[in-house]
Amino acid sequence: MSRRTMVAAVAGLLALTACGGGSGGADAKELTVVMWGGDDQKRSVAAWVEPWAKSKGVTVKQDSPTDYAKFRAQVESKKVSWGAVEVEPNFAVTACQNGWAVKLDKTKVDTSMVKPELVGDCAAPVLEYAFTIAYNTKAFTADNHPKTWAEFFDTAKFPGKRGFWKYATGAIFEAALLADGVPKDKLYPLDIDRAFRKLDTIKKDIVFYETGEQQQQLISSGETPLIQAWNGRIFAAAKDGQPVANEWNEHFLSYDQLVIPAGYPRADLAMEWLNHFLSDTKGQAQYANQAAYAPVNDKALPLVDPEVRKELPTDPANAKKRAAIIDYTYWAANYDKVTERFNEWMAR
Repeated sequence: MSRRTMVAAVAGLLALTACGGGSGGADAKELTVVMWGGDDQKRSVAAWVEPWAKSKGVTVKQDSPTDYAKFRAQVESKKVSWGAVEVEPNFAVTACQNGWAVKLDKTKVDTSMVKPELVGDCAAPVLEYAFTIAYNTKAFTADNHPKTWAEFFDTAKFPGKRGFWKYATGAIFEAALLADGVPKDKLYPLDIDRAFRKLDTIKKDIVFYETGEQQQQLISSGETPLIQAWNGRIFAAAKDGQPVANEWNEHFLSYDQLVIPAGYPRADLAMEWLNHFLSDTKGQAQYANQAAYAPVNDKALPLVDPEVRKELPTDPANAKKRAAIIDYTYWAANYDKVTERFNEWMAR
């Protein structure tokens, strides 16, 4: 199961026509898209997939949410109905290494339009987002709030509870190491022992959230006035009139990717759409305006509403404040053992 199975607003089937993509034969003009579900999937498909599909005479089918066990089971049973699937990059690395995902044919998918560090042998990026320092604007002001992770960990200067995602790859360890003085360009491989020692210093003040909704409620209410947040969630809460804001200094850039399960009978059609998506600046901008998650093609940025653009991690003013891009190759190799230790630490 993926971590976003918990996050999806609707953990069931979404379909424009019907579930699955196994019917119709390999030559059918039919593509099954799988994402995290809910309103975000509706926005994504409407912006990225439907216009292309209409122009090509392709029938779009959907399923949700992404589930890694189901992904693997389809591949291993050779009954693959999922086509283009949104995943976390650490899973994309693992799926590619194990032969569960199709290697991208770079003659068919032009990845030169996006940052090379966001591209894998089997995966291309679908969106970019940030882990920010977010704060409640009633508890802290624009001038007086933590602007670094060292200050985020300083409970004497900035009292109150701190929120973190209850998930190992949610940048909690990266934040702890920066707070402890590790240089930004020396983060990886992560010194997990050192990170836990730093986390121990504020453990009694940490509140863990599991969903985006919980994140928004904790910070908006002031119960947890400081949170390591997903930038789009804070943007949405502020837009709804909640007293919250993102601090962009020392944010961590993260991203999701699209992969094609090995054995999908219409892999060429999936790659055709993927190639279109990477160049679709209009569709990417449309989605960004609604979600405040950044286009992967920087040429889409000028098409984004200026008020939204200043809340994106790829806006030039924000990008220069970035601490690091999350290294998902590291996390592909270390996720299981760090997660086990993290769960034990939280339980103590």
